[in-house]
Amino acid sequence: MRTAQSRLLALGALGVVFGDIGTSPLYALHTAFSMDHNAVTVEPHNVYGIISMVLWTITLIVTAKYVVLVTRADNDGQGGILALVALLRRHLTGRRRLGAAVTVCGMIGAALFIGDAVITPAISVLSAVEGVAVVSPGLRHLVVPIAVAVLSALFLIQPFGTGKVGRAFGPIMLAWFITMAALGLPQIIRHPAILQSLSPHWAFALLFREPMEAFILLGAIVLTVTGAEALYADLGHFGARAIRSAWFWVAMPSLMLVYLGQGALVIAEPEAVSNPLYHLAPPGWQIPLVIFATMATVIASQAVISGAFAVLRQAVRLGLLPRMTVRHTSTQEEGQIYLPMVNGLLFAGVLVLILAFRSSERLAEAYGLAVTGTLVLESLLFLLFAHLVWNWRWLRIGTYLVFIGALEVLLLAANSTKIFVGGWLPLGMASVLVLLMVVWRRGSRRLTTRRGQLEGSLTDFIAAVRTRKVRRVPGTAVYAHPSRDTTPLALVRCVKDFHILHEHVLIVRLVAMNVPHVRHSERITVDNLGSTTDGIVHVTIRVGFTDDQDIPKNLRLAVCQDGELDVDLDSALYFLSVLTLRPTPGHRWNNWHQHLFLSMERNQAKRTEAFHLPPRRTVVLGSELQL
Repeated sequence: MRTAQSRLLALGALGVVFGDIGTSPLYALHTAFSMDHNAVTVEPHNVYGIISMVLWTITLIVTAKYVVLVTRADNDGQGGILALVALLRRHLTGRRRLGAAVTVCGMIGAALFIGDAVITPAISVLSAVEGVAVVSPGLRHLVVPIAVAVLSALFLIQPFGTGKVGRAFGPIMLAWFITMAALGLPQIIRHPAILQSLSPHWAFALLFREPMEAFILLGAIVLTVTGAEALYADLGHFGARAIRSAWFWVAMPSLMLVYLGQGALVIAEPEAVSNPLYHLAPPGWQIPLVIFATMATVIASQAVISGAFAVLRQAVRLGLLPRMTVRHTSTQEEGQIYLPMVNGLLFAGVLVLILAFRSSERLAEAYGLAVTGTLVLESLLFLLFAHLVWNWRWLRIGTYLVFIGALEVLLLAANSTKIFVGGWLPLGMASVLVLLMVVWRRGSRRLTTRRGQLEGSLTDFIAAVRTRKVRRVPGTAVYAHPSRDTTPLALVRCVKDFHILHEHVLIVRLVAMNVPHVRHSERITVDNLGSTTDGIVHVTIRVGFTDDQDIPKNLRLAVCQDGELDVDLDSALYFLSVLTLRPTPGHRWNNWHQHLFLSMERNQAKRTEAFHLPPRRTVVLGSELQL
């Protein structure tokens, strides 16, 4: 039974985790052999060097770094750069500067991932559809319209969820990997000399023989490992064991065979450099291959889109971005979510890229810089984690830096040459997102301080209520409030302005923990605030960054667990304190970033949606505050 389940998880990992890297053969060598990247002649020893660079880049970065090492650094089973940041922050208590540096690295890494998430669907689908031009050059004018139609359909189905489609991802990608291996193997058999590329000395020979040309080539070689970060980001969906099995048994052998096959084909038929993967197929199989490749790239794009939803949701939970509307598309899987605003922005960005660049070869100029930046940042955070938690000594750290870190820095440097020809695009998108995160964090801290001054002490408020005669009304009132020490403004208004207090008052605080998931038995804490007779209690709900922030649902846990709460939640009223923020005239913070924060605060998702409060039993009471 366990073996069957492991195989199903490994099959699922093929569809989701390896979708991006599995479609890289469509455009990686095609870009590497283009005139923009390849200033070396297409001769056997040069091809051996290029293929050797590809194979050893995959081996060191994907296999050694991610599959063997980084997947072991899980945060309660979850992965990804923000999960690693949350894990490190737990081990850096009291070391504020280092903790702040880790958070900044996570912010930049997450922003680069989003920049990558915009480019990946565009380049993947374009590279697949460009196969029609291989079949018939006269159909080249249809490439862009078909790519736009395919991606439009992909983004339009996002609100319906990907659960049912996701079940087919694994088998389709398994068939895709088998197809690539089957295409590459005959060329290897015809030209077995290509197996010399397995030796790394060919890569070093090319680097030393033509250093500048090889350096430029690295800007295209990195395309073979795009999607490697998904190994870590999707760790929580499948587990490290399933990911490793899928990689070692299917993905890695297939990629090795198809890249070797493309190299052998290019040596035998130099004109095949125009699109090596499609030229591997016999003419009669090229049209089915185009259709199959398009399906595979849609799957790869879906994986990146889902990853973007997950990363931005984690960013919101970690306080890096304002609330966003999150819709669950599955009643069984917590991770299957849909963010309408993010989906719309990604769709707009992808369309702009396709219409602006119009070919995968040109779009490759903008690709790679975000990927390599993420690789380097994750290596830095991983090494810090390995040193602090696993007690890695300097010998191990030095070995990692020599074999993996140096390669990643070299890839980053090579892709930096793309900045002025398209690489500025993902950097620009990432910079905007980092700016939003910085402004939001700074503004949120200032707002918390100013709001606390307005709300006053909860202890003093309750003491005053107990000494005064306040009219108590039947029922339960729930006040969502972010602070443990101050009083909800809605509660203050009910007592001071309306002179009423419900029989049962629950002051609820949601606490975002630096873990993916908090067990139900540890999620709820009830404090009677020093008295069991006045009906006023404080409830703390601890949630991880993958947990649902559904307040009514979490409160029912407290009712069910040992009878900690004896209230009727079916008729409870939910009160929200809403602040209308105004800029402070003449204050030094009263500039463009203050207005940007106010705009973000006004346009964030409503708390009734974020906390899943019943609309008909939710009361909103407003106040005004100068920021």
